[in-house]
Amino acid sequence: MNDTELNGFAARLKTAAEAKQALLEKLRPKATVTDPLHAERAAMREAELTQVRADRADARAAAKAASAAAAQAIVDAQAADEAANLDAKRGARKERKALTKAESKAKRDARYAARKAR
Repeated sequence: MNDTELNGFAARLKTAAEAKQALLEKLRPKATVTDPLHAERAAMREAELTQVRADRADARAAAKAASAAAAQAIVDAQAADEAANLDAKRGARKERKALTKAESKAKRDARYAARKAR
């Protein structure tokens, strides 16, 4: 036979009330326990956050410096190219002038020689 059949109606009511009370106890808020290291943990968290921020700022500064160095290298390369082009143009112009001067001297010498030959 079942336990419920052995027990009477009052026993069943008592068991149901105990089960209901156990459910209520489970839902009842527990007493809070304060953490003794709460302030220290907050300070540690703040120090860690400060360190992370400093690391990120350093990384940003390094990236910015690298970007500026790359931009400066590009500007320097362009300036060097322009200077090389200008030097090449000047060199070509000096060659043309030297050839023109030599041709003029040759013509002048030829005229002088022709005058002397007469």
